[in-house]
Amino acid sequence: MYDYDVVFIGSGHACWHAALMLGKAQKKVAFVEEDTVAGTCTNWGCNAKILLDTPFEMVDGLARYRGIGINEVPAVNWKALMAYKKKVVTPVHTVLEGLFSKMGMPVYHGHGKLVDAHTVEADDKRITAEYIVLGTGERPRRLTIPGADLIHDSRDFLDIDEFPERIVFVGAGIISMEFASIAARMGSKVTIVHHNERILSSYPARYVSRVVEKLKGQGVTFMLNHELTNVAEENGDTVVTLEDGSTLACDYVLGATGRVTNFENLGLEELGIGASSKGIEVDDHMRTAVPTIYASGDCVAKRIPKLTPTATFESNYIAQQILGLSSDAISYPAIPNLVFTLPRISQVGVTIAEAEADPDRWRIETVEYGKRLLFEAKNESDAEFTFIFSKETGLLEGAAFYGQDAGVWADLAAIVINKKLTGRDLGQMIFTFPTESQGMLNLLTPLLPLK
Repeated sequence: MYDYDVVFIGSGHACWHAALMLGKAQKKVAFVEEDTVAGTCTNWGCNAKILLDTPFEMVDGLARYRGIGINEVPAVNWKALMAYKKKVVTPVHTVLEGLFSKMGMPVYHGHGKLVDAHTVEADDKRITAEYIVLGTGERPRRLTIPGADLIHDSRDFLDIDEFPERIVFVGAGIISMEFASIAARMGSKVTIVHHNERILSSYPARYVSRVVEKLKGQGVTFMLNHELTNVAEENGDTVVTLEDGSTLACDYVLGATGRVTNFENLGLEELGIGASSKGIEVDDHMRTAVPTIYASGDCVAKRIPKLTPTATFESNYIAQQILGLSSDAISYPAIPNLVFTLPRISQVGVTIAEAEADPDRWRIETVEYGKRLLFEAKNESDAEFTFIFSKETGLLEGAAFYGQDAGVWADLAAIVINKKLTGRDLGQMIFTFPTESQGMLNLLTPLLPLK
């Protein structure tokens, strides 16, 4: 009756995880993709970022041992590193498309648009499916000021061959702060311009302030409560003008003022599907107003963090719904999230701000990991844990971490939270010693109830 069982508009993590599950269940699947196969994270985001970031993480770690075994901290050769990144990351989309092809899941290259509840138009072709999944993702928000075409985005930055000597970052969110940590290590003159005073607003203020102070110590300038009004090229420089008339001369401007949903020209309005720049509206089963059309990943209007793991979780959930493996409404576990500054900041579950706002419900315990176990903390004396416990049950319900291994700690905390583990549960397990994971769990265990 239909050409396919499921057609995906998009081919990133919000789509291809479901497609693989459906393909293994012998469902006939296809993708419609107008950009690079496998989406932003694979090609222009997470994969490239972590490959480029890792040498800086190592250099930052070595710097903590300067004078106690390390005499000279090496510099990062950006040009060689970028060449390696292109060698490793660039072919991935081709490999994945080859995998899809071997599984009988073709990719229609072109813009996908809904025609009706079962039909997608891919440029000049029309294909039908019992179900359609929208996984169109987001794109960088563009400033609407004169000279906006001179402002680069994260996709551009992750592909530059020559590292700029003078950079202006517009915005003080995740992208700017992560890239500024790299730029500071490269010795660039870095300025961060932000429209208000709250840097990394989703993360614990006291940990953010530590990162800010470290960046300031590396020469980074923060210009808060400022707006850009113009960008122009003058005498070989890129010149940024602020609302107070002051100017900044630089070699590169990176705009990181948020992201907007790719919802335009998808045929949503014609089918009565609600959407805006914040996302496509879905119910608690990830269905749009048209029951045969789902949406997944960053293109969805939602309160939870728009992260690659979240998109993967939703993608797998939709596949289970289509296969009839579950009819339950989607239920998200505690979601760890991490900002790749140097050092890292992570959090999971109930936040510090939420706990401080309701002290009758939550108990906060701060553990100075670096000061207590410096031999294990990789000489990171200010590494720290903040645990948030329910006063009713005593169980861990949230956590925040500051330090190089913050990602590992948040993942472990997510397991403790989601599985409702007690001190007795952790006491019945044995972990490798002395490691960053064992250290965190060892310090957490006595703070939990025994049973």
